[in-house]
Amino acid sequence: MHVVATAGHVDHGKSTLVRALTGMEPDRWAEEKRRGLTIDLGFAWTTLGSGSTVSFVDVPGHERFLGNMLAGLGPSPVVCFVVAVDEGWQPQSSDHRDAVAALGIRNGMIVLTKADLAPERVQAVSAQVRTELGGTGLENAPIAVVSATTGAGLDDFRAALDHVLAAAPAPSASDRLRLWVDRAFSARGAGTIVTGTLGAGALRVEDQLTLHQADGSAAVSIRGLQSHHQAVDRIGPVTRAAVNLRGISSDRIHRGDVLLSPGAWPLTREFDARRSTGPAFTDVPTEVVVHIGSAALPARLRTFDGDHARLRLDRPMPLVPGDRVVLRYPTGEVVLGGAHILDVEPQALTRRGDGTRHTAWLAALPDDGDARAHVLRRGAVTQDRLERLGLTMTPDARIRRIGDWWVSETTYERWAADLRAAVEKLHERDPLAPGMSMGAAADLLGIADHRLVRAVIDATGLTHAAGRIAVPGRNGGLGTAERAIGELEARCAAHPFEAPEASDLHDLGLGPRELAAAERAGRLLRLGGGVVVGPRTPALAMRELSRLEQPFTTSQARQALGTTRRVAIPLLEHLDTKGWTVRLDGTHRKVAGART
Repeated sequence: MHVVATAGHVDHGKSTLVRALTGMEPDRWAEEKRRGLTIDLGFAWTTLGSGSTVSFVDVPGHERFLGNMLAGLGPSPVVCFVVAVDEGWQPQSSDHRDAVAALGIRNGMIVLTKADLAPERVQAVSAQVRTELGGTGLENAPIAVVSATTGAGLDDFRAALDHVLAAAPAPSASDRLRLWVDRAFSARGAGTIVTGTLGAGALRVEDQLTLHQADGSAAVSIRGLQSHHQAVDRIGPVTRAAVNLRGISSDRIHRGDVLLSPGAWPLTREFDARRSTGPAFTDVPTEVVVHIGSAALPARLRTFDGDHARLRLDRPMPLVPGDRVVLRYPTGEVVLGGAHILDVEPQALTRRGDGTRHTAWLAALPDDGDARAHVLRRGAVTQDRLERLGLTMTPDARIRRIGDWWVSETTYERWAADLRAAVEKLHERDPLAPGMSMGAAADLLGIADHRLVRAVIDATGLTHAAGRIAVPGRNGGLGTAERAIGELEARCAAHPFEAPEASDLHDLGLGPRELAAAERAGRLLRLGGGVVVGPRTPALAMRELSRLEQPFTTSQARQALGTTRRVAIPLLEHLDTKGWTVRLDGTHRKVAGART
């Protein structure tokens, strides 16, 4: 299927052409039919000789309805540019040409209508139209000369249009969905219906979607689908789609709302853009109207130079680099020009010289954005974020992939240096500290993803254990407690089952912090009840207990170890916890694996 929009000056026969081609009336309103003037968008369709179905979006030509024209033209990939032979190029022809150029629509046809009224002018008007369309991409488009009244030339037009549509780039049905709503109404027995041109992606009955609107977003689901008045289960691109929605009433939906794949699109109200057509940004007013898809939004423009500017919309919209927008005066129905969106996450410009540097950065970007520049600018970006922006990234010498992140080498090196310096400073300030916590490291680096923090830790050569980051060999530093710990180690080595009393520890100046630091360093072992032993004590105890007749009692274990209940009970509980011994009842244990 294909969608084609008409364009051209008022009264040049756009609606008459669509009517003759399809046998359908595109004008929907009584006022349009009474006045013979298209006011709003019209829709009709037909089947070409190849079997391809083509939908026509008929747009108004009068300058007062430029907004409606842009709403229909914006999402359409192909255009039929209509000029009447008897009148030739006219003022709104120029407006529509500027809109087509601004939207970057380069696939289409030129249709010279009313050929029966001035056949002698065909050659001159053909040359004039090609000249006026110069630079738009349509100047070399096929020309069909027709008379919708007599039917002359319509078969040639259909054949030429078939070739144009066959050569148009194929859209992807697997892309994320963004369907700009151009009409909403309620149908008896069905409820809310919205229509729009599906340019990419696919719609399926029961799909869950997000309807993005001026006042927020709503979750909706698809109750039913129609294309060309036929009920279908699935619609792919490029197609005119009528979508029956659950979850919202039609009076809450307006032209410019947009159906989205949930969570797949970034929302922004500010973006940086490059001028594609029209006057330099330095000659454009600061208050403009921006047309995006079927939406028209007030915006404020901040100029960087003649070709680059930042636009701030009055509400967030689902936009990505590479999108095209049309600018027009807020008080006049005149197209100012078009622009490519370069960056939908623009950085704040607060320091002296930021504007100049940023302008140079924008000038180096391609029209459809650059993932590499995006990562280098921000330092680190998730793969999911790049996908939401429609950008594709591959590793290179300046960017590395870490888990779900793309990180510039400069940022990576800075993070590693900052983290190591902070951890070393912590050790110097407090030798007994177990190291920096993961949370503190994440705050220091400004990273919310702890997986990325751990990758930075690996790059620095720091250690990470029990949620603490330390310099190897430094997390065991005991500072002024070193002498006392050494003395305690010697006592534990000489008498492994004689734990020092609390008073002994006090006399040595060893409190909970010092003992905890020594335990982290592997130099002591703290058991329950404040009992402190050497790190080899459990293994030495197992050697003695394995010699006992199995099972054994607590008293027998105490006697074999030559110690007191104060030491024996927490020591046995420690062995139970490690799985080296098994407690059978209130008084009996056995060595794990021993026969009883």
